Amino acid sequence: MSKQHEYCIVLSTAGTQQNRDEIVKGLLESKLAACIQTMPIESHYVWKGEVCSDNEWLMVIKTRRDLYALVEDKIKNLHEYEVAQIVQVPIVEGFNPYLEWLRQSTLSCQ
Repeated sequence: MSKQHEYCIVLSTAGTQQNRDEIVKGLLESKLAACIQTMPIESHYVWKGEVCSDNEWLMVIKTRRDLYALVEDKIKNLHEYEVAQIVQVPIVEGFNPYLEWLRQSTLSCQ
């Protein structure tokens, strides 16, 4: 895997600020993520046969691809939802100094 493809973004949502903060703190304190951006969103989806709409918090989590399983486990353990959104999006290209910072910020997890 080239250096450019060692990194990813994990997208997840939380239904409350408190749960969002628990997940963010858990990931950053364990050095499973270098940076997490959050923003309020409206989600529209089908759940158990019904169309639903909710206000949620989107978390954009920057990490290394080799940490994805640990990130997923941490989110699952902290998440309030029965089925949490946890998806990985590879970073195909990126500014090398930023990617190096990302690597250094998660280095202790290797």
